[in-house]
Amino acid sequence: MKICSSWCTKSASTKLLCIMIPFILISIYFAFGNSKNSSFSTSTWFFSSGKNISGDGGGERPELVAVAVNGGADREEAILEDYSFNSSNNFSPLTAEADQEFQEEFQENKKPIITQKNETFNISLEKPHELPSLNETHALPIEPKIKKKLTNLEKLEVKLGKARAAIKEAAMSGNQTDDSDYVPSGPMYWNAKAFHRSYLEMEKEFKVFVYEEGEQPIFHNGPCKSIYAMEGNFIYQMETSKFRTRDPEKAHVFFLPISVTSIVHFIYDRNSREHWNPMKQTLTDYINLVSGKYPYWNRSLGADHFMLACHDWGPEISKAVPELFKNSIRALCNANTSEGFKPSKDVSFPEILLPGGTMNGLIGGPSPSRRSILAFFAGGLHGPIRPILLEHWENKDDDIQVHRYLPKGVSYYGMLRNSKFCLCPSGYEVASPRMVEALYTGCVPILLKDHYVPPFSDVLNWKSFSVEVPVDRIPDLKKILAGISTRQYIRLQRRGKQVRRHFEVNMIPQRYDVFHMILHSVWLRRLNMRLHGLEYL
Repeated sequence: MKICSSWCTKSASTKLLCIMIPFILISIYFAFGNSKNSSFSTSTWFFSSGKNISGDGGGERPELVAVAVNGGADREEAILEDYSFNSSNNFSPLTAEADQEFQEEFQENKKPIITQKNETFNISLEKPHELPSLNETHALPIEPKIKKKLTNLEKLEVKLGKARAAIKEAAMSGNQTDDSDYVPSGPMYWNAKAFHRSYLEMEKEFKVFVYEEGEQPIFHNGPCKSIYAMEGNFIYQMETSKFRTRDPEKAHVFFLPISVTSIVHFIYDRNSREHWNPMKQTLTDYINLVSGKYPYWNRSLGADHFMLACHDWGPEISKAVPELFKNSIRALCNANTSEGFKPSKDVSFPEILLPGGTMNGLIGGPSPSRRSILAFFAGGLHGPIRPILLEHWENKDDDIQVHRYLPKGVSYYGMLRNSKFCLCPSGYEVASPRMVEALYTGCVPILLKDHYVPPFSDVLNWKSFSVEVPVDRIPDLKKILAGISTRQYIRLQRRGKQVRRHFEVNMIPQRYDVFHMILHSVWLRRLNMRLHGLEYL
């Protein structure tokens, strides 16, 4: 045959070439023509969105998760592995530095990199970071922390927050700041160090805006000599105090300069059946005036406003404005919880009788050993408690001197100074000037009251310098007082003399006196209040 003969005549090299050509064609066919159906591959898959997420304008880069070998089976295994990696609850995103190192290494070596399934990474908030995903990669936007410009009110709240922290630290650490005038100490204070720090913070920060609206004699005015003298004294001292600010934007609280005693004196009509209405309307009109002229009342619904009233009718007249009664700080002598007084927001301050308008001649008394009377009271028969006291003790015992009216020539203040204990029963209302009279003269106060919150009791521990006797124990009064040892009595009397400074009225206010203690009580309520609508970071 031709083929055979031809084949036989060819050289050895030609024969070898003819043998190799078919194998070469078959190899090319399988390599290119059937690659999609091949069951074997050494290719590497990278799961990537193909999006540019570097944020620097660079090119696209792959998101590495795993390398698959042995064709489709290993690729499926790699996909499942990648899904587990992305859905892990313990996964932490890559840092930007790690991403950059990975990209540089990939570009340099062009080699696949295998990661372990449960590998975790640290998060850097200084640069953007990415979360790998099965189908696409999402860049999580990290918003830069832009320093917000605080409003005036927010600035005030920040400073109040620092004051709260300083007071808390003083209460917990026990450290106390030196004070050249006075350093509170002793069991008369619930927490002397916290009180001291709070007082110093008040002196440093506290600002009060006094509304200038309103005319005398109802507004910006008040009595200075009667048992309601604290109204006039406080209004005058507040309007001339260093704590007053003329800029309402700098104020922590807002003072309503209303004298309830003046309202009663000038507006009350005892012949009218509707005598409450004109008095309450006066207060309502004033609140409407300042709330319409300024934004501050409506901003807090009155919560950062305060009024002060020593008259017995102060609580009732304050009911004329529901927000005032419910939200505002009411500084009241008549601190009766059964009439709506709330110790958490309202302030109890003392009723102080200044017959001559000053303390001249009222302060001081003999030592305990020179006091011959066990207990003393003299006063009118009114209210629910005094009739019980007089029924059991009026002119019945030389040790318990109880009188409706003192005999001619007998000095009231002389009796106070000669007594160890001074009885302080409520009258028509719970407030009475007798507690302060007792402290002024070195007599230990005996509180005979129901539903009464003593003055400044958020700071002062009244049980350490006074004696509280329940009304139903009035018949046992002598037994109770006689059971107090001499040593215990001397401690009570000495502590009373120490806290007396907090009840003293000075024409020019002195540190820690009654004016500053009232302000401090208002300061505490403001510290405990956070205005609605502010963000506290």
